[in-house]
Amino acid sequence: MLDEIRGYQRKIFNKNSFTYKRYFHNRISLNSNLTGIVGARGVGKTTFLIQYLKELEIPFGQKLYISADIINISSLFDVAEDFSKEEGKVLVIDEIHKYKDFEIELKKIYDILDLQVIFSGSSALQIDHAKADLSRRAITHHVYGLSFREFLELNLDITLPSYSLEEILKNHLDIAYELLEKFNLRLQFREYLKNGYYPFYFEDRENYLLKLNETINTVIEVDIPSIFPIDYSNISNLKKLVRLICESAPYTPNIKELLTKMNMGENYKGLYQFLDYLHQAKVLNVVRAQSKGDNIFTKPEKIYLNNTNLHFAYCNAFEMGTAREVFFASMLRENHALSILKKGDFLVDEKYIFEVGGKNKGFKQIKDLPNSFVVADDIEIGSGNKVPLWLFGFLY
Repeated sequence: MLDEIRGYQRKIFNKNSFTYKRYFHNRISLNSNLTGIVGARGVGKTTFLIQYLKELEIPFGQKLYISADIINISSLFDVAEDFSKEEGKVLVIDEIHKYKDFEIELKKIYDILDLQVIFSGSSALQIDHAKADLSRRAITHHVYGLSFREFLELNLDITLPSYSLEEILKNHLDIAYELLEKFNLRLQFREYLKNGYYPFYFEDRENYLLKLNETINTVIEVDIPSIFPIDYSNISNLKKLVRLICESAPYTPNIKELLTKMNMGENYKGLYQFLDYLHQAKVLNVVRAQSKGDNIFTKPEKIYLNNTNLHFAYCNAFEMGTAREVFFASMLRENHALSILKKGDFLVDEKYIFEVGGKNKGFKQIKDLPNSFVVADDIEIGSGNKVPLWLFGFLY
């Protein structure tokens, strides 16, 4: 079995020539004996793991890459034990949620073998609730799709800085002036909104949206059922739910209306679970009111698609007002907590209030509120507490 795995490892090492380093390369520490990298399908987890292994300065025979999508393994522990006996040091297991009872296997490897194990899985992977109590053993890192900054670096072959939220709010005029000398904002930002969130755009630009549609279908048809206790007969309901969200602009949910359209009677709990599955899998972004916390069985205040690219790949129509809020939320959630207030579109980190809109958006709705800002699209440079929308694409 090890010979077969190493043969595949050599092929994938040779095939993978992607040299760009995502934002999380410098943020993730892999020094723990058990580390998890979780994120949406297509955001670059596999590329990161292969880059790490290729650059790791130990002999080829001491590092091993296993992919659940390719290699059929009945026992992860048996493979890990054989690898350890051959003086193996670092074991990478990709797409681990495809292995049945992976939690038990990982616990055995961690408790018995002297190996450094790094695994990747769907963003919906629930390590905190794993049956083998992996949360006490594994350090888990969540990774996200390309920021607007990263897209620009890849698309234009340039290097650009990232900024903290506080830096952008305080110094957005100076930051914008400096950045705008390096690229055509309107052209690049519109391309990002349509095509820029997933790194595989740069592998096949022409067929990107088609492949993204297929990717989301795979998440719904394969990944979600492999993690959550959902009957396969309900997969069509998950897809229908996404389509209904597509039709919104942006969607403040009427739960009873949703239940009617999905022929679910009064199964509120079932609908809330479907929304949570799609949220955890990074297909939807479910945002609740400030007072409601994270209880999945409370009505969401807003439901968005996870990122703007999904509107072009999965929806029949595109609405710019929705896209602005989707972009803002997708850039902030990497490092910040979002909730909804009665006044303003978003409350961030329980501190900052943001109203998102076009270039003529004013302060009427958030007048006299402390730490409040207008986030405006279709402007290059802001003024005072009016900040250009595109700048929030430089948060990571």
